[in-house]
Amino acid sequence: MELPPRPRGDELLRPGEMLDLRRRLRRLARGHDLTTVIACAFDPRTRMLPFVYAATHMAPAGVRAVGAAMLDAGFEKTRIVLQQWNPNFRPQQMRLDGRVPDLFMVSSMQLHSAACEGLTRDACRIDSRHRPLIVVGGPKAIYEPWNAFSADPLDPWGADVAVTGEEYVLLDLLEVLLSIRANGESLRSTFLRARNSSLLDDVPGLVYAQTDKAGVAEALVDTGVQRLLGDLDELPHPVLGYRLLEPPARRATLAAQALPAGRVARYSPIASLVMTFGCRFACPYCPIPAYNQRQHRAKSGGRIADEFQRLYQEYRIHNYFGTDDNFFNRKERALDIIETLARTEIDGAPLCKRVRWGTEVTLHDAFQLRDHFRTVRKAGVRALWMGIEDMTGSLVKKGQSVDKMTEVFRLLRWHGIWPMPMMMHHDAQPLISRGPAPAGLLNQVGLLRKAGAISMQVLMLVPATGSALYAGTYTSGMAYESVGGRRVEEHMLGGSHVVASFHPKPWRKQLNILAAYLYFYNPVRFLLALVRPKSRLYLVDAGEQLLGMKGLLLTARRTLGWALRLCLGNIRRRSAPPMSSLPMRSTEGLEADHALPGTRPAAAAGWKRSTAAVRCGRSGTELPASAGRT
Repeated sequence: MELPPRPRGDELLRPGEMLDLRRRLRRLARGHDLTTVIACAFDPRTRMLPFVYAATHMAPAGVRAVGAAMLDAGFEKTRIVLQQWNPNFRPQQMRLDGRVPDLFMVSSMQLHSAACEGLTRDACRIDSRHRPLIVVGGPKAIYEPWNAFSADPLDPWGADVAVTGEEYVLLDLLEVLLSIRANGESLRSTFLRARNSSLLDDVPGLVYAQTDKAGVAEALVDTGVQRLLGDLDELPHPVLGYRLLEPPARRATLAAQALPAGRVARYSPIASLVMTFGCRFACPYCPIPAYNQRQHRAKSGGRIADEFQRLYQEYRIHNYFGTDDNFFNRKERALDIIETLARTEIDGAPLCKRVRWGTEVTLHDAFQLRDHFRTVRKAGVRALWMGIEDMTGSLVKKGQSVDKMTEVFRLLRWHGIWPMPMMMHHDAQPLISRGPAPAGLLNQVGLLRKAGAISMQVLMLVPATGSALYAGTYTSGMAYESVGGRRVEEHMLGGSHVVASFHPKPWRKQLNILAAYLYFYNPVRFLLALVRPKSRLYLVDAGEQLLGMKGLLLTARRTLGWALRLCLGNIRRRSAPPMSSLPMRSTEGLEADHALPGTRPAAAAGWKRSTAAVRCGRSGTELPASAGRT
């Protein structure tokens, strides 16, 4: 199910609203000595193609953005822990500034749900007298916030609140809490007072639990879909987040100091940067348009140039990945950024001599900008990941064709830009086809390679939370519950495992993915890249072949057993999507925005809404500990 739209004209924050909130929080921060730990959940079972290298060599943008927002707001005692770098980290043993943190946050994708639950459970075991306020966020919480709360009274673990939005939502929550926090009061105690007095209900983008006297969740309250930041220049600078990274280690505790600036590039040689959000294509398997409220948001070219300059000068990071949904989505906006970067210098040299970056685009939009590839290259772009999906358009039509692909790839390689196609396999696609139309998976992979693709990824169509097809994939019986007695787990929903199919022999689909990777990444192609290079990108081509072969071994090790189960085991199918076992409601007692159809409605509690207290809190006045009590 897609996220519902906000009322027309109310999708975005007012210009300057983020800047004003940041200023107010800096004033509040002076009176609160907060310590914060932000953990990025990571499940090592997801480390396979196409994410083998980036999974451990690129500090994720989400947790860094949250850390940057905290530091910018004046909370200097903040640490970011990446579970991929610190696999033995235990929240029970974390100490920052010699004490248990006031605030513990976990960010997670759906693939890493098991790791997120493990971190949250461990934090819940901290003695109640010292337990921090536990906040869960990230893509998992945005689409399935109920998974942050336990419905089992015999196992009452869970977060205190799930943030279903971006940085503004978290900062908005903190402003409410710090405005009423009493001297010496724990942040969690303040949160419980605010929750019980309905002071959180005017913060769109939260889900919190109604609990009984024992603290067991009985129902969930959804404050609605977030308002989005329209002008991304108002975000805190990403250079701040890198100052907070926990050094990689095998210990369960935290180090005395964050990772020194001189060592950041060693462990994160690739930096992810937010540049734009939004895509005009409405693919039914993609949640991006609905998440962005059909809006297109961006940073200015000057702001992006400044981020490149400061990150390079402070950390000497050379490689960057733009976390764009579709960077070429709007031609004028893309060209403005590109032309600004092409004119930018870093330490007396053109930007393209200091940094290299890549991002995601569509083939159709790349074709529209093909006459500007020289400027794109001067702006430092070295790689473009293109969602081609299926060249015949039988899965989705996004203006792709073999002729467009061939022309775009030829021009990209001529200008020294790496074409990085992304494909999707589906039930109707054979492994090999005959005839003029390249319907077969290997036929298309062969065309990509012939056209000059440097890397390639193939993922199976799976249920994607937040997409238009999500609920239907389950209600139709397409999605599996278990195969050969093994339950489908969330770490398997990345597209590398066949977990939803009507094909009579789904094991063939699993093997088709491996066959496509083997056809593209193999020793023969590695040698040909060196001996018979087709362009000046031959060293990059050979390097990608080596990385691809390593990733193929990991992928085969994790998926061949699943293929065997698909072949020999009994397949049990689901008839409904996973949904909240706890009833949910909006702040007005209506259907919750983040609840899937069929979720039990929750009766509104008899709490009074203290709008006067909210207004007083927003003014920056500190209220007594009894404020808002009913």
